[in-house]
Amino acid sequence: MKVSIVVFEINEINGMQTVMPQIRREWYDEIIVVDGGSTDGTLEYCKKNGYEVFVQKEKGVGAAMNEGVKKAKGDIILLYAPDGSFLVDRIPIMIELLKEGNDLINVSRYSKGSKSFDDTWFTGLGNRLFSQLARILIGWDIRDFLYTYIGFRRALVEELQFDTNEWTWGQRLLIESFKRGKKIVEIPGSEPKRIGGTVKMPKFKAGWVCLKVLFKNLK
Repeated sequence: MKVSIVVFEINEINGMQTVMPQIRREWYDEIIVVDGGSTDGTLEYCKKNGYEVFVQKEKGVGAAMNEGVKKAKGDIILLYAPDGSFLVDRIPIMIELLKEGNDLINVSRYSKGSKSFDDTWFTGLGNRLFSQLARILIGWDIRDFLYTYIGFRRALVEELQFDTNEWTWGQRLLIESFKRGKKIVEIPGSEPKRIGGTVKMPKFKAGWVCLKVLFKNLK
């Protein structure tokens, strides 16, 4: 089975320089970098190092994921943020679990000894509350609803006819997969502190959008 890693980023030159060399060549068949309009040298870094890169057409992280997945050719697709907050060593574990026949792998910062080193008291509380809401409203034992460190089979996206540019791309895929009875596995994975500045996602706006997604998909 061919493996594609879709890297989504904007102005993450420090993270790219640190993290990308750690992704071992034998793990994947292609890496696609989706750039949100970087001006910090990220595009030049990608081209210099031979990574396939393109600037997304629509704005937003959801559009980056959606456009990247559409371009990916692999049977297995992993979404990866190169800001240092995704542990590289989860990649081969996710790939192996997908090759074993699971449909979707979700990395959790809040299970089996894992933790987020990037959380503040506010974001940590918010992340856990959203995951608790997902457990109650959607009805399954998910421990991390918002991380969006996921891998899945291409066939899953095709079967669900999943096509959206919403910020909550990953959360919606999780919900739709669960509702259709797909094989979802959650694995532990700590979140290191991100490299090169603060999170770009507006927290309150993102939280409101996630709330709407949850209540829209009540079981």
